[in-house]
Amino acid sequence: MDYYGVLGVSQSATQDDIRKAYRKLAHKYHPDKGGDESKFKEVNEAYQILGNKEKREQYDKFGRVFEGQNQEGSDDGFSSGFGEGFGGFSQGFGSDDFWQGVNSNFDIEDLLSNFFGVRTKRGRKEVNRGRDIEVRVEVSLEEAFSGAKKEIFIAKKEVCQRCKGSGGEPGTKIKECFSCRGTGQVQQMKRTFLGVVTQYVICPECKGQGKIPEMSCNVCGGEGRLEKKEKIEIYIPVGVDSNQTIKIIGKGEAGRRGAQGGDLYVKVFVKPHSLFRRKGDDIYLDLKVPFSLVVLGGKAEVPTLSGKNIVLDVPLGTESGKVFRLAKKGIPHFSGWGVGDFYVKLVVKTPEKLSKKQKELLRKMREENL
Repeated sequence: MDYYGVLGVSQSATQDDIRKAYRKLAHKYHPDKGGDESKFKEVNEAYQILGNKEKREQYDKFGRVFEGQNQEGSDDGFSSGFGEGFGGFSQGFGSDDFWQGVNSNFDIEDLLSNFFGVRTKRGRKEVNRGRDIEVRVEVSLEEAFSGAKKEIFIAKKEVCQRCKGSGGEPGTKIKECFSCRGTGQVQQMKRTFLGVVTQYVICPECKGQGKIPEMSCNVCGGEGRLEKKEKIEIYIPVGVDSNQTIKIIGKGEAGRRGAQGGDLYVKVFVKPHSLFRRKGDDIYLDLKVPFSLVVLGGKAEVPTLSGKNIVLDVPLGTESGKVFRLAKKGIPHFSGWGVGDFYVKLVVKTPEKLSKKQKELLRKMREENL
């Protein structure tokens, strides 16, 4: 079988040309799309050879690929298993939704990565990065109003001071990992219904680092980190509200063997206040005042979050429940743009105990219909 002829490309075609030709023909001949099943299998067989650099080189030199073919096709199972896998998915690979989702960036490695969770070299993750840490910090409403500094203690992995994070005894040479040849990953072959899938996993010898010390540090055992408690000073910004998170870069766990450290996420919770209520950046206060003040008018002392009282002018004949808006006397916005308002509601308080003189005055007021 002429694989180049099956895919309709020349022998000088690039891998990208071969991939595009395969996608076009696979779509055309797919059985669930009303195509020719035998043609579909030929297209898949051709792509498994020409789409693989090593197999293509063998094919170009010898006209075939020497890997012990069985009666049903190649030993890796792609010639028959791959085609049957496609043909068997009426709601998966064979559905219109699947093929409509195919675009110019699609290739078989992406499909395997998405379907099986296979991690390839192209998507290699930095496994040695330090773990992120999240902590909860409670602050008072006054601290949210003016900002504050908090000290917290966190148990986390810190850089080993003996080996300085290298994982080796001082003076020990760091050599290339024999198992992965310095790549940090080893190759595994996994047999699936699609055939044999090649995947890359983190090297168990060097834990993805690619290098190992000739002699491990006798303090951290080669980890490069030790469990410690660290005191961290956190600045609570002005205007912070409950459930907001402050990110402190690099204050999470130390990375393994000198890798990048994790981050610290501080989730803030503002405690309820005995006097003030907060809604966004606005502050609300119910201020109890004597009956005489609202009737005759006068001045009222209003407490604030800053600790300094504000003098409020109460007009003569003010109704109980009257709300006064003090513009820009609330909480500064977290972003630094704008300030909330302060709403003061006057509530006439009823005295629990009265002197004889007070009772007499009230009786006279009642006689005057007051």
